[in-house]
Amino acid sequence: MPISATGTSHAKIILIGEHSVVYHQPAIALPLPAVKTTVTITERSGNQQWLISRYFSGNRSDAPIQLNGINHLLDVLLTRFNHSQAGFTLEIRSQLPAERGMGSSAATAVAIIRALYDYFKLPLTHEQLLLDADISEHIIHGNPSGLDVATASASAPVWFVTGDTPTSLPFHLDGYMIIADSGIYGQTGSAVANVAKTLSHHPRRGKHLIEELGELTKDAKDALGHNAIQKLGTILDAAQVQLKALGVSHPTLDKLIRIAKANGALGAKLTGGGMGGCMICLVENVNVAKRVKQALIDAGAAATWVQPLLSEELADETDNVTR
Repeated sequence: MPISATGTSHAKIILIGEHSVVYHQPAIALPLPAVKTTVTITERSGNQQWLISRYFSGNRSDAPIQLNGINHLLDVLLTRFNHSQAGFTLEIRSQLPAERGMGSSAATAVAIIRALYDYFKLPLTHEQLLLDADISEHIIHGNPSGLDVATASASAPVWFVTGDTPTSLPFHLDGYMIIADSGIYGQTGSAVANVAKTLSHHPRRGKHLIEELGELTKDAKDALGHNAIQKLGTILDAAQVQLKALGVSHPTLDKLIRIAKANGALGAKLTGGGMGGCMICLVENVNVAKRVKQALIDAGAAATWVQPLLSEELADETDNVTR
């Protein structure tokens, strides 16, 4: 029987603090274990190295430019392990959509690294995992913050301030988080430019909005640690008001947020760069989660995911597959 090994990771969302984090305010990212990436490596005769993914299947030497980050990561690790001529098939199965602010590339890197170390029976520390994942993230993103990789490998919310090492937050919160994909590619560059424009043209107002987002993020940290789900919902609503005022929302996101609130969500906001991408909403129990999820689907959400925040109950894997 061929030797095989598997590595897993998961998605992430920015709970609060996107955009303001660029201006030295804190942000909180939330791991989403219900939205998984799985990488399986299986021994292959000869020295062919085969990739199987949603974007490409074939010899990795023929992979398109979109997989340059993965290929570079494999080159570096296989050379380090003295197995550059090893033959294998590497299959990537992911429930994460690309370019939606959910950390797709970081999740893929983390799963590949875990699978490779397991396949070659090598020890892997968390510190080494973060360092190795940055190899592909630098190819893909140029100068990554480290937040995506830290959250893709985390089991608790991550507190992040630009220039500091991401740290885990104490976490005690009942309820469910629903993530909905607007079906529109996020426009992070345009959104960042909009924020900069607001700060340039209306400095006092822009500074106030950024500082308010920073204060809301600190309040969210407290709510996460004290099971204050109603308070956290109110904080998410307030953050959306600030983000919309900064010009980074989108009519489709606004519509999905309204529908979530109308169907019982405690709070809702965009997540990530904005101007497309995803929105999130917080609900207090599984029955409300099902109702809000269906309402978002009926309203045209391209995909939805449900993440239990504390309960042992797992989200339906089938519902969370990205097609």
